[in-house]
Amino acid sequence: MTTDAQDKKESRKLLIVIIVLLVAVAAALLLMVPMAAEFIQTELEPGVGMKQAAVISFFITVVTLAFFAITAGDGLLGELQFMLAGFFSFFVVLWLLIAWVF
Repeated sequence: MTTDAQDKKESRKLLIVIIVLLVAVAAALLLMVPMAAEFIQTELEPGVGMKQAAVISFFITVVTLAFFAITAGDGLLGELQFMLAGFFSFFVVLWLLIAWVF
């Protein structure tokens, strides 16, 4: 009985700590929005721009992952979940890098 009560007490403490941590992270993200908007406007916009970089990144990602899928052989359907995760991560990284560099 005492271990069950101790486990409940520890669980409540852990839940409170997690909630406080999530609230702190949310507050930090909200405070970071104006700084991120300023960074995007000064560093990413004068050049290719975010919209054009997204289009370029999409086509580069589709061509690259189509090449990977063709050369993978038999594993296309079995590896679909990894291809989707790879697509989105590759797309986001390429999108931001193209907008930043060019």
